[in-house]
Amino acid sequence: MPCDARLFQSIPLLASLPEHVRDAMARAMSVRSCAAGEVLLVGGEPCEAAYFVLEGAARVFRDAPSGRQQILTRIVAGQPFNLVPALRARGTNHASVQATVPSRLLRISSNDLRELIKRFPDLGLALLGDLADKLDHLTNLVETIALRSVRGRLARFLLDHAESGQVPRRWTLDDIAAQLGTVRDMVGRSLRGLADAGLIDLNRERIVLLDRSGLELESTQ
Repeated sequence: MPCDARLFQSIPLLASLPEHVRDAMARAMSVRSCAAGEVLLVGGEPCEAAYFVLEGAARVFRDAPSGRQQILTRIVAGQPFNLVPALRARGTNHASVQATVPSRLLRISSNDLRELIKRFPDLGLALLGDLADKLDHLTNLVETIALRSVRGRLARFLLDHAESGQVPRRWTLDDIAAQLGTVRDMVGRSLRGLADAGLIDLNRERIVLLDRSGLELESTQ
């Protein structure tokens, strides 16, 4: 179905564009609905489009030759995905993407995106800003992985994502592992270690932070 530029209000990158650029983008975009579990992109296949999440969430992953899946990141409403390969002529999808809940997406073909960037420098600058933010995140992640243990990175994650002293269980082990640059088994062991040390309490609905000072100390290790 066609796109209405008013939908861009929920997507910071698009909402920041001048009105005439938003109108041009809207004419080139379409709305796609998808079910939970639906695979949206397959890694290694030719890139046909970039997407912006209007509602819902998705996971980005790669399949190892052993058959094991590595979750790379989690995408939520307001965020784009598959931008980098869409900027390249004959680019390929870097990873697979699967909706984790019923979702609505904005889709723009790779060719249309590149043509609009040529016409509107403001769009190119906005995309560069988004990519720069992602590069900063990856740079910080590499530094953190090099200098801190998984347990220390997990302690920092819990402190940063706590809401009133609790971390909701909407973060799965795979989600947390993707944020920390590790695997779910290591996250599970580290959570149990922090619980055994009396720093957190684990239950089905949330992770309760019992000792913030202790977690702050752990986060430096």
